[in-house]
Amino acid sequence: MANKVATLHIPGQEPIELPILSGTEGPEVIDVRALGAHGYFTYDPGFLSTASCTSKLTYIDGDAGILLYRGYPIAELAKDSNYLEVCYLLLNGELPNKEQYDKFRYTVTRHTMVHEQITSLFKAFRRDSHPMAVMCGVAGALSAFYHDELDISHEQHREVAAYRLISKMPTLAAMSYKYSMGQPFIYPRNDLSYAGNFLHMMFAVPCEEYRVNPVIERAMDIIFVLHADHEQNASTSSVRLAGSSGANPFACIAAGIASLWGPAHGGANEACLKMLQEIGSVDRIPHFVARAKDKNDPFRLMGFGHRVYRNYDPRAVVMRDTCHAVLKELNISDHPLLDVAMELERIALSDPYFIEKKLYPNVDFYSGIILNAIGIPTSMFTVIFALSRTIGWISHWLEMQADPASKIGRPRQLYTGAPTRTVLPINMRK
Repeated sequence: MANKVATLHIPGQEPIELPILSGTEGPEVIDVRALGAHGYFTYDPGFLSTASCTSKLTYIDGDAGILLYRGYPIAELAKDSNYLEVCYLLLNGELPNKEQYDKFRYTVTRHTMVHEQITSLFKAFRRDSHPMAVMCGVAGALSAFYHDELDISHEQHREVAAYRLISKMPTLAAMSYKYSMGQPFIYPRNDLSYAGNFLHMMFAVPCEEYRVNPVIERAMDIIFVLHADHEQNASTSSVRLAGSSGANPFACIAAGIASLWGPAHGGANEACLKMLQEIGSVDRIPHFVARAKDKNDPFRLMGFGHRVYRNYDPRAVVMRDTCHAVLKELNISDHPLLDVAMELERIALSDPYFIEKKLYPNVDFYSGIILNAIGIPTSMFTVIFALSRTIGWISHWLEMQADPASKIGRPRQLYTGAPTRTVLPINMRK
C-alpha cells in the first residue's frame, strides 16, 4: 500500500520520511505513526484530516455525493435490496444469495425476543424519560442478560453477539416507545419482515388487529438501509474507541447510542422537525429564509446541507421519492408542518442562494417528514436512527476485533495549561 513517501523538514533536525498509503478509493494518507519517536505529534481537532483505522466497509466521497457499502452504491441497494440483505453485506462483505439470505433471515427473526426480565428493567425509568436515555441504559444492560457468550477473543461469541444486537434492537426500540406511551409491550412476530415487525411492535395494541401498510413498511426499510452505516462518524468512532479497550459489544453499542444522541449527529432529524414547528406556517417561511441568509444571524436551517457531502446527499435522492410516496399513500395534503416542509424543499431546490451554497435537503430533512407522517413522535427519531445504525456499529466492531494492527485508542493533545510549579502549604497560598 505504501509506494511513496512524504518528507517532513523541521529546522535543526534531519528530514523525517513518512510513508504515503493508498487505498482502493479516496485520497492518499500520510502515515504519521513514526512521528512520536521523533518527539512530535499531529494536531487535528475533530480528526477531520486523520484516518484512525483501515476499513473495507463504507466509502464516502462528499464532493461527488458518493456513498458505497462494500462497493455498492447506496441508491442501488435501496432500490434492489432490503435491510437484512444490507446487514448480511456489511457483516460478510458480499450480498447474500437466496439460500444465504433465507438462513440469515431465519436466524435474525428467531432471536427478536428479549429476556422477559428486561421488561422489569424498563420500570426503573420514569415514563417521561427520553427514549434515547432508555435505550442507552437498556442496550448496555444486555450484557447482564446475555453474558454466556461474551469472550470477545472467541470468533463464535462475537458472531452471536452481532446476531443478538441486530435481532433485538427493534424490540428494544419499540419497547422504549410503548413504555413512554403507557401501553403494553407487543411481542415480535416471526411471519413479518424486519421493518414490518418493527411497525407491528410500535403500533399494534392487544384490543385490535394491526395490519402493516406495505408502502409504510417499504419506506421504513429504506430508512433502515440509508442509515445502516456512514463510515467513521462520531458514533462509529465511539464504538471503535470503546471496543479498543476490550469492552463487550453491548457496552460498545451503548457508547454509540450515547454519541448518536447529540443534535449535531443523530439528533439532526429531530432538530429539523423542531425547526419546522418553530416556523409553524408557510407564511412565516420568508422570515426564516431571510434569517438563514443573514451572516450575522446565528439561525440555521436544519436539514439542509451536510458536513460531509459538499454536493447533494445521495441518500436524500432516494429519501425524497420515498417521502412523496408516503405522503401520497397517507393522503396528507393539509398538514401544517408538512406544508412548511414541502415549501422549504421547493425553495431550496430553486432559490439561487441555496443552489450556490449547495444547501440541498439532506436525508435528515426527508426522514423526519416521513416519520412524522407515519405517526412516530419526534423523541423516537434518533432511536430509529440507532436501530438502523446498529449493523454498521457492530460490523465496525467485528472488523476492528479481527484486525491485528488494532490498538487501544489513545489520542494525544497539545497541552496549553500551567507549566511545572511547586505546591505551597495552604497558609502560604494567596
